[in-house]
Order: sequence, then C-alpha cells, then structure tokens
Amino acid sequence: MNKQQTLILAIETSCDETSVSVIKNGTEILSNTVLSQIESHKRFGGVVPEIASRHHVEGITTTIDTALQTANVTMNDINAIAVTQGPGLIGALLIGINAAKALAFAYDLPLIPVHHIAGHIYANHLETPLTFPLMALIVSGGHTELVYMKNHLNFEVIGETRDDAVGEAYDKVARTIDLPYPGGPQIDQLAAKGEDTYQFPRVWLEKGSYDFSFSGLKSAVINQLHNQRQKGQEIVPENVATSFQNSVVEVLTTKAIHACKAYNVKRLIVAGGVASNRGLRESIAKQCEDNQIQLTIPTPKLCTDNAAMIGAAGHYLYLAGIRSDMSMNGKNNIDIEDFSIETLS
Repeated sequence: MNKQQTLILAIETSCDETSVSVIKNGTEILSNTVLSQIESHKRFGGVVPEIASRHHVEGITTTIDTALQTANVTMNDINAIAVTQGPGLIGALLIGINAAKALAFAYDLPLIPVHHIAGHIYANHLETPLTFPLMALIVSGGHTELVYMKNHLNFEVIGETRDDAVGEAYDKVARTIDLPYPGGPQIDQLAAKGEDTYQFPRVWLEKGSYDFSFSGLKSAVINQLHNQRQKGQEIVPENVATSFQNSVVEVLTTKAIHACKAYNVKRLIVAGGVASNRGLRESIAKQCEDNQIQLTIPTPKLCTDNAAMIGAAGHYLYLAGIRSDMSMNGKNNIDIEDFSIETLS
C-alpha cells in the first residue's frame, strides 16, 4: 500500500449498528461493514441499551476483520484509528472506543475521536465533496439540528430540537397506528398512499427561530387518534401517516431554506437516518431548486449509522493533528461545537 495514501480504520458503535470501515484519503470507501441489530430490538419496539451493548461485544472483532479483508489491507497499512466518541448510548460507545484503543495501542497508531453528527455531515463528502459555506440539516432518531459550516471542521449550531428529535417522533407516531419498529420507514411508505385529511399543526416557535419542536405534534396525533377510538370512528393509517409527515416535512424544509437565505448559503446538505425519507427528499429538492440552492443528500445506505462517515470526518481530524490518548472515554451527550477545529486545537 502506498504510504502517501491515508488509510483510516473507522469504528462506529453509538447505537444499534456495529460498523467498521476503511477509508482512503477521506473520500474513497474501501470497505464499510455494518452489522445491524434491528431484528433483535424490533420485538421491544425500540433499542434496548443493554442488548445493543451485548451485540456490539459479540460482533466487533468479526466486523473489524471483515472490514480489513474487504478492503484488502492489513493493520500495517492503516495510518490512524477513528472512533465515535459520542453522542450515543454510553455502553454501546464504550465497546467501539475500547476496541479502537486496543488497536491504536497494539499497532502504535494515532487515535482520533469523532463526533457522531460530524460523521453524518461528512457522509455527504463521500459522494460529493463539501463546498463552503454550507448549511447542514441533521435529521435522525436522536437529533434534529441546523449546523452552519464556514469550512472543514467548523461547526456552528444555529437551530436544534427543544424536545423530541424528528426520528423519535416518527417512531412514537408509528406505534400509535400499530406499525413495527423502526417506524420512520413504515410511515414514509404509508404516506405515499394517503391524504392529508387531519391537517396536523405546524410548530414554528417564535419568529426567526431555527429551533424545532415535535413533542406538540406527536401529542396532537396521539390525542386525535385516541378521540377517534373513543368514538368508534375508523382510523385510516395511510391518512395519519400522510398528515403527520406533511407537517414534519414542511417545517424541516421551510426552516432549512430560511436558514440558507439568512446566512447567504447556496449549499444545503441533509444528513442522518431520516434523510432517507422520500417525502423529505422530494420536498427539500423542490424548494432548493426554486431557491437556487445546491442540495446534497447521501444515498440511503450512508444516511443511517455507518463507520464510513466516521472515517471521512476522521480523515480531516487526522490531517488537522487532532489526537486522543488512552484516557479517551465515551460521552453520551456532547456538543458538536466542541469538535470545531478552533476548540480542539
């Protein structure tokens, strides 16, 4: 392997996917192995932290071996180890971090801490190089944020959820109409078949705010369905899904476009698991076209949690000289602004 090439071995275990990837020069995916736990958590209607940690322990070594074999490299070819430090489930994070520490120690390699949301942002870079300034809309099971970036590793959070993350709201609404976990993809499929008969509220918050709130919308859906059941009225799941998704998508799209205009940004990227949502992708694509804003959304396999995105972000942290020592610990809640290059340097 040409040592002028930078190879990052990346590990992601923040929730319920055990993933290991080898990334070349920050953009080329040599391997991206993902061991999913969805079937194990499905019967509980959500992720059970203890079960997630146990599965990570069982799968991490095999996943590392598979990623190296798929990339056709050995540990002697690797330049650095990047790993998700947080946010996420603390028990799950620690499995990946301890594996990364062991590899870094055994092979005398730099250990690079990566913020999970920074990873989601850099998933876009694996397909279309990031250009700056840009606005990033992060939508996932645990996060809903608008992040302004003037350059690589420069993160300014200008809006975030004040209560439920959008993916969390999707899962909770899905349960009210008896859809299986994970609920987001289920609602997205149903929404394409229904009509917006409920006209659920759009939560804008105070004028000029880029923050989000989905708790009230979630409660409105639950209360409406409860009242209908009490009255013996028929509930049409497709219409519930369409009405709910229309409310969510309108708020996300409108706030993202307004943020781009306010910050004079002509590049918008969307990241996170909910970025796979077809309704959101179609709505935001149309609004970006109408407002002459360049839009980038990763392919669905790079929207959900994966190590390739951690490797892409880790590459730039590596070039910037960011390192961690063996005291590195997992952090279940950590601000992405703490990973801005100005803060880390």
